[in-house]
Amino acid sequence: MLKAVIFDDEYIVTQGLQMMVDWSKYGIQLVGTAADGLTARQMVRELQPDIVMTDIRMPGLTGLELIEQIMKEKPDTACIVFSGFNEFEYIRTALKLGVIDYLDKPITLEKIDEALQRTIARIGHQQEHVQMRTQLEANKDALLEKATLDLLLLGADAVPAWRAAFGEADADRLAGVTVLAATGRGERLDEHPSYRIISFPYGKEWITFAVHFELPADELWEYLTLFSLQTHLTIGSGQTYTSAAEAGLSYKEAIRALRYAVFLEEKGWTRFVPVEEHLPSGLTDKEEEIVFCMRTGNKEGLLRQLDQYKHEMEVQRLSPEQVEQEVLKLAYIGYQVAKESGWDAKQQANVSYRELGEMSSRDRMFEWLQEQMEMLHNFMREEKHATSHNAVEKALAFIDQNYSLSCTLQEVAEHVGMNATYLSLLFKERVGISYIKYVTKLRMEQAKMLLLKGMLVNDVSKKVGYFNYRHFTEQFKKYTGVTPSQYREGHGMTKLHDTQDPSSSEQ
Repeated sequence: MLKAVIFDDEYIVTQGLQMMVDWSKYGIQLVGTAADGLTARQMVRELQPDIVMTDIRMPGLTGLELIEQIMKEKPDTACIVFSGFNEFEYIRTALKLGVIDYLDKPITLEKIDEALQRTIARIGHQQEHVQMRTQLEANKDALLEKATLDLLLLGADAVPAWRAAFGEADADRLAGVTVLAATGRGERLDEHPSYRIISFPYGKEWITFAVHFELPADELWEYLTLFSLQTHLTIGSGQTYTSAAEAGLSYKEAIRALRYAVFLEEKGWTRFVPVEEHLPSGLTDKEEEIVFCMRTGNKEGLLRQLDQYKHEMEVQRLSPEQVEQEVLKLAYIGYQVAKESGWDAKQQANVSYRELGEMSSRDRMFEWLQEQMEMLHNFMREEKHATSHNAVEKALAFIDQNYSLSCTLQEVAEHVGMNATYLSLLFKERVGISYIKYVTKLRMEQAKMLLLKGMLVNDVSKKVGYFNYRHFTEQFKKYTGVTPSQYREGHGMTKLHDTQDPSSSEQ
């Protein structure tokens, strides 16, 4: 049985976790708790726990200082940190020290359950890795995956270690990097001379890191399109960047694209579209969550995130000036998101920022913020109902006229004069299916009609907007259950000029 300890100077945390978590369910024995860093260090040395769960800020010795000493004395210890301070530098330092999970307060049973599941799996992997290392010295693939994950999370600081694990010669050939994130575990993508693939699970997603040796990456995009159809996965991808140090940007974009695709119940491949230049760069996870709730109309989620945001500010004990700055930033983000649905920026002139600055109470500042965000959310909801009909009807008319061309969501959004992400959400709500599913349905129904007229499959493919014959065939079979030739022959039709039709070999 694994041994665990909990260190936190808040009595409610240690007692709550001790009493409320069914440790035996995980095969874990809770062997001790401590409220200060010095006692915690002595307890670790005496009890030799497998798992250490510690707060970052404690008297005597901070959680990070404690972990640094643990890693020197017993580096295979699984360390989990939690804190009410959601600051990037803390996370960055913790990851450098080898921490395997970081939980923000308040700590819930759900968070603990997920963290323990990941930790147990990680310990199992570590034990397997030690055994393998004893036999084979090192597992190069595992090291590369770890180095790649560090690259995605830490950025430039992790580049040297990643290059060493990847191979200096191949790293020198790097022309670009792209990150993809998929729901569930998928098959590994095939290798190709123009790119190299690194895939591994992380959290609830399956991450694929593509290193391009040539750009543009047409071979990979063609293969990925077919792969996503054959596996029925939902895949999100970030933009391609020319430096390994920028891989983290592509990773964040891939996760964001995947999340919107899952919300829209969209299978297949969804690319991140950079349509949010008006938003501040480098949004925190909390700010990203608030943006997502506003766009998807999730008022309950929005209020919950604002409440958590307020709690985090209180824990950090910021000065009134700092709180005012943070509140204004979040309000500005809200205004910019509302502009996607027609909010007039001039309306912001009615907001008295001087009045906010004169508020001495932190609670009053947050009341003001909540009032602003609720007002913007209500505006977006009302505006959605008022404008959705005309906007979507205009989009449908444009799609009907241009579906045989590329007809991307971004092009439709530009035609309608709307943010692409907002239009996709509006489209799904109004039509009942996502934009991609609608275009696919339109193309497939037109293809069925053309096939029954006796047109060659290759010509039908181009006629309905698929200039890759294999992609069209895969989409048609997914939509109808049969290949284009089988569909036509099943309706008593024969191919014209069989020798010129590539579909003669499709099955």
